[in-house]
Amino acid sequence: MLLSMPLMYAGNPREAADQVGRLEKAGLDTVWVAEAYGFDSPTLMGYLAAKTETIEIGSAILNIYSRTPGALLQTAAGLDNVSGGRAILGLGASGPQVIEGFHGVPYSKPLARMAEVIDIIRRGLKREPLTADGLFHLPLSKQDGAVTGLGKPLKLLTRPERDTIPIYIAALGPRSVEQAAEIADGWIPHLFHPEKAHLVWGDALAAGAAKRSADLAPLEINANAMVAIGEGPETKALLDFARPIFALYVGGMGAKGKNFYNDVAVAYGYEKEAADIQDLYLSGKKKEAEALIPTEWLEAANLVGPASYVKERLAAFTEAGVTNLGLTPATDDPAATIAQVKEWVS
Repeated sequence: MLLSMPLMYAGNPREAADQVGRLEKAGLDTVWVAEAYGFDSPTLMGYLAAKTETIEIGSAILNIYSRTPGALLQTAAGLDNVSGGRAILGLGASGPQVIEGFHGVPYSKPLARMAEVIDIIRRGLKREPLTADGLFHLPLSKQDGAVTGLGKPLKLLTRPERDTIPIYIAALGPRSVEQAAEIADGWIPHLFHPEKAHLVWGDALAAGAAKRSADLAPLEINANAMVAIGEGPETKALLDFARPIFALYVGGMGAKGKNFYNDVAVAYGYEKEAADIQDLYLSGKKKEAEALIPTEWLEAANLVGPASYVKERLAAFTEAGVTNLGLTPATDDPAATIAQVKEWVS
């Protein structure tokens, strides 16, 4: 199992990025850079490429609406070049609040759009002239809205570092997870419960795998968890630091009837809790919502406790098919924590 970490930044991403070099020396394999509607991901990824030597640098995630397929191709190829072949392109549909609210782009046909974007990027990395006749029209004709009609198929001007770059899809819904299992190099779930994940995504993963091209390697799975190793109740109490994150997603992301994370909680068997958490969170009672996050879920989804328990959790994530575990150390010395876990999984 590889170890990764989301770049945690609050206010100054540059300072957070400066810490990645120490984590790289401790054995961290991958760092993931978020975007949402904060600072853009590629700028930080380029900065990380200059500050590191071996660690893979992934976007988690770039949405497929605010950049054209050509722009995503350029970004992927450029990041792979400055990192010396260490880029991972994490893509996702995001959600209507970000896409329509922040970017002003209609949130339509996410599955079809994802498939076309990935196909165009993969062909573009092989320096094939960009052509498309689906949701995207390349080159754009006058019939499709071109002003001049002078566009022609163009291939990437510069030669990429690699002609293939790993593409991961962040997905939660059954149809999007099935798509990830069919066409992506990797899948990024969220709020992952190793023992219950199959209840939510097992059928979708199997359906996608059945249609997967033999040209693709087996699907990589990147799940995330908080980690703290120690005896006593003070260590277990650190689980409470995860409550605001779980409550934010289950209760505050999207709206009623349009919250993918709430749907996951329901599928895990927490139907009543999911409804109550959402009601409380959307009415501004965040602390009350956090208190309702099932402790059983927090314990299963994170690695917090004595060394023996953390090892058990590592085994559970491995058994669930996780190949790259994203860790968020809840300790004063993240590098030491990463080094310890790296020793256990090596």
